[in-house]
Amino acid sequence: MRFADTVPSSRIHPANSREINTSGDYVLYWMTAFRRTSYNFALQRGVEWANRLGKPLLVFDALRCNYRWASDRFHRFIVEGMRDNAQAVMGSNASYCAYVEPAANHAHGLIEELSKQACVVVTDDFPCFFHPTMIRMVAPRIPCSLEIVDSNTIVPMREWDRTFTVAHSYRRAMQKVVYDQLPEFPADKPLDRLETTKLAKLPRELTKTYGLKLDSDSLEHLNRLDVSALPIDHSVLPTEETGGEVEARKVLDRFIRRRLATYAEDRNEPEKAGSSWLSPYLHFGNISPHEVFLAITKATGWSPEKLSKPNGKMDGFWNMGPDAEAFMDQLMTWREIGFNMCVREPNYMRYESLPAWARETLADHAADHRDHVYSLEQFEKAATHDPLWNAAQRQLVREGRIHNYLRMLWGKKILHWTESPQDALRIMIELNNKYALDGRNPNSYSGIFWVLGRYDRAWGPERPIFGKIRYMTSESTASKYSVKNYIRTYGSDGLFDQGKR
Repeated sequence: MRFADTVPSSRIHPANSREINTSGDYVLYWMTAFRRTSYNFALQRGVEWANRLGKPLLVFDALRCNYRWASDRFHRFIVEGMRDNAQAVMGSNASYCAYVEPAANHAHGLIEELSKQACVVVTDDFPCFFHPTMIRMVAPRIPCSLEIVDSNTIVPMREWDRTFTVAHSYRRAMQKVVYDQLPEFPADKPLDRLETTKLAKLPRELTKTYGLKLDSDSLEHLNRLDVSALPIDHSVLPTEETGGEVEARKVLDRFIRRRLATYAEDRNEPEKAGSSWLSPYLHFGNISPHEVFLAITKATGWSPEKLSKPNGKMDGFWNMGPDAEAFMDQLMTWREIGFNMCVREPNYMRYESLPAWARETLADHAADHRDHVYSLEQFEKAATHDPLWNAAQRQLVREGRIHNYLRMLWGKKILHWTESPQDALRIMIELNNKYALDGRNPNSYSGIFWVLGRYDRAWGPERPIFGKIRYMTSESTASKYSVKNYIRTYGSDGLFDQGKR
């Protein structure tokens, strides 16, 4: 693997046309999506600018309170990661500043004020949820150069000049890139490269108006923070999962030691913990796909010389063994094709983004009779006639996740039991984004839209409601996999109970 001495130009994109402010007091890295200090191209770019300009590096790690679906669950997970970031940055030459918005709109104008004293602002290039709109709104108001840096995927997400509509096409294209030359990886510890000293203090206006603090004072603020006192949704409780870079590495290590060797078979078994459970940590940026990739290659003794010629197939390219190869297809194909869609198609979360064949067949069957029709409230409370579906919904509410295979069934039955596919899409997005720790992500939208035909093909025989959309039932799932214990585990009488930490 090649590690980048400097951040590749394919990862860096100017968000405004302002010049570098050489008289500024610091280089500002505005951390929004890659909430980690390792294998982070955006942080590495901030270090490069600080060294080049001879200025301190300020890492600004911020969390708003009025984003859609803000809740105790997500805030707790993010704040735990912020504490890890504070500890890591404090041990370097950089300075750290955390900001958790105490009230809606309290942060109005904050990033602009921080930027007034900055030489250059570097931030994260994340193509989903509120991030693109936020950057478009803020960029013209930043008085110095603003760069967005991609550290989302192994193959740079903006490298492609097309939107891939099926996994086979993306897989073949990705394999060709990797076979020709594996893209450069970010530095594992970019802060170790920082040559400048810490920032002595913040401008008084920032500390007075916004209560900003540096380093140990900032960490102390995070340690005292009570998310239950913030104006967010307190009905969605935290899960048992701990957020942050430190925990992310533990999760990765446990997966490799305990479950990688049986991943191909066990990941679809509802009563086996066969998945990696890395998706929340990848979503919140606590761990890089590059670090995951490197851990898998180390565990399997893999090197690029073992690659076969591109074949577009799920197996036989990496030559890591069937289990690691199955996981690599999730990491390198299914994860990255979702970023390709989101970065290239602004309407990725709208019904109109579905392929024409899917919209046509769903329209043909929109008026078909439904034996059961449920409201959003009924779905949310797991109040359907189907014990297996109810169990999957309860797992989502309690744990912030649904078992891999059952998540597909969960979506298919929502399509089956709603008045229209548009209603099904609205309900899936609402429930997934409200409760799933890995929601609001390119991959969660891939999964939701796959239910309605994205990245799929027409299937036969044509069926009521579904038309040519791939069909799934609880009965067929129960015939293939053991689900009795799963239903028992998530089948309590408290339809809307949630696990507490």
